[in-house]
Order: sequence, then C-alpha cells, then structure tokens
Amino acid sequence: MTGSVTGSVTGPDAPPVTVAVLGLGEAGGRIAADLAAAGARVRGFDPAVPAPPGVLAAAGDADACRGAGLVLSLTTAAESAGALRQALPGLEPGACYADANTASARHKQGLAAAAGAAGVAFADVAIMAPILARGLGTPMLASGPAAAQVVAILRGFGGSAEVLAGPPGAAATRKLLRSVFYKGMAAAVVEALRAAEAAGQADWLRGHIAAELAAADEAMAARLEEGSYQHAARRVHEMAAAAELVEELGVVPRVTRASQEQLAELAGGG
Repeated sequence: MTGSVTGSVTGPDAPPVTVAVLGLGEAGGRIAADLAAAGARVRGFDPAVPAPPGVLAAAGDADACRGAGLVLSLTTAAESAGALRQALPGLEPGACYADANTASARHKQGLAAAAGAAGVAFADVAIMAPILARGLGTPMLASGPAAAQVVAILRGFGGSAEVLAGPPGAAATRKLLRSVFYKGMAAAVVEALRAAEAAGQADWLRGHIAAELAAADEAMAARLEEGSYQHAARRVHEMAAAAELVEELGVVPRVTRASQEQLAELAGGG
C-alpha cells in the first residue's frame, strides 16, 4: 500500500494498512502491538526501546515512515518536533502524520505548520485516559486537517478515536484541561493521604475518598464550583487551619496552601 489513504481502510479485499509508530515506550509500544494484533502492518522506531512482537523494527524515523499511510508520533513533547523533522524524508504523498504527545495547543500548531509546509496532512491526537488498561481502545480525540482520516484508520482496527471539530491544538486543549482537574485531584489525594498516614487515619480517609468519588455526578461538580465562590471567605480560614495541621504532621502542604490562596482570591472578588 502507498501512503495514500482514501475510503475504507480495512476489509477482506483491502491490502494491509501500514502504520508507523515513532516512540515505543508505554503508550507507543502498547498501541503498536495492538495495531499489529488487529491486522495492521506496523513499523516502529525508538532509539532506546525494542519493537514489541509483531512490529517491524525500523532503522530510524524516516525508515519507519516509508510506505506508511498513517504515522503516529508517541515520543515525548520535547522530542516531537525532532521526530517530525526526521520523519518527513520518509513520508509518501497522502500520508497522515498524527502527533499524540501531550503538549500545548501552541506546540501542536507549530508541528502542524511544519507538516503543512512539507505538504503533509497533520492531526493533533489527545489520549484521554491511561493507555495500559485499554490500549488502542483508550478514548482519543483528533483535531486538525487529517483528523477524519486518522480516526477512520484507528477505528478500522478497533480504536476508540473521535473527531473533534477544530484546528490542531483543539484536542490538546481538552487533554490539558482534563489534566488540570485530574492531576490536580491526584495531587490533593496524595497530600491528604500522606497527612492521614502521619495521623493514623489513612484507612478511614481512603474509604471516605472512595465513597465520595463513587457518588460523584454532575450535580456534585456544580456544588464544588458554586460552593467555592459562595463560601470562599469562610473556607480560607478552614484551609489555613488544614495547612497548619498538615505541617504539624510533617507534610509540606503545597496543595492545601494553593487551595487557601485560591479561596482568598475568590473572597476578594477574583
């Protein structure tokens, strides 16, 4: 198959689709292996990680891209621009280049401009949940000029990708907004449990957190938001006391102090 991808990408009479995967770490290695298991012809390159079973190891980024209809970059954000530069000589007309690294919208727009200048259709792909549990079936969003083509190929192999209307960076923005919530919540949980361990209350707090998360719904999200504005002045003092407790227990109250500062800003009309 050449790099051109049009119409159906799978079927009993269709030739195998070639997918290049750049970066074979946790995410790239799992997705490459899943694509190969689903019938794709997969070529992969990673300077530090061997190719998983079923994936043809390439000599470099450009070599991995030769003959590929879809290129998935799963390196790191810091390495993504270099991976694209090195991949361009191996890309064939009609190939789609999808960057699935976690990066800012501005960074994705820069990659899209570089790809577009070389005549390569680009898609910004955001992986919206941890990859190991579901592999290729992990929810993904794709935006940008090649989003529909990328999604068609991934879904043809059992992927759970969806097109998000908008330019490159639209998918990245959703991913990072989720990160503000999810990673922020994780940081609060870690800090709270460290303090609870020191206070001999870890088992109770773990159970309490689990019960609160199990009961969470849209109404709870609204209450958290609205309550922070309505009761900011009172909660500033509550979080100051909480930060004092956490410090007394020998834990640095980074998240607790940040919560106190945010509430103080809201109380002041911020």
